[in-house]
Amino acid sequence: MATLTVIAVGGLREDFFRRAADEYKKRLGASFTVREVEIKEEKISASPSDAEIANALDREAERILAAVPKRAFTAALCVEGEELSSGELSARISGEMSGGVSSFCFIVGSSHGLSDKVKRSCAARLSMSRMTFPHQLARVMLYEAIYRATEIMKGTGYHK
Repeated sequence: MATLTVIAVGGLREDFFRRAADEYKKRLGASFTVREVEIKEEKISASPSDAEIANALDREAERILAAVPKRAFTAALCVEGEELSSGELSARISGEMSGGVSSFCFIVGSSHGLSDKVKRSCAARLSMSRMTFPHQLARVMLYEAIYRATEIMKGTGYHK
């Protein structure tokens, strides 16, 4: 069975986000061994400078990169990433599996995003939308998107 690791900066503070993420993780369990790694978010001031944000992201990057499984296909969620339809994400995951990939790792940053170091290390950069969403909701949306992609691969009617 393939493995899916989601590395996320910060925790899911709201119960409704936790419940939604848990539901999709449970559903994904039919297709993947699911592992979630929460990275501690760096504390920054209320009005941080660009340099303070960059330093915080670099410190988070060290912990993120240490948590990435060896030989995993990695994708960073970031605003400048590629926007894929559900079918395109399904085809991408399926194509990677056909090429021998059995471990996938998706990375969700904090509200300040991800360090360029993390983005450069990834095989793909993906964007959920040109719209902005809270990073906690982005994690739930990611789980749902991957679940939908797996259902498309299976040919079920969920994605309709």
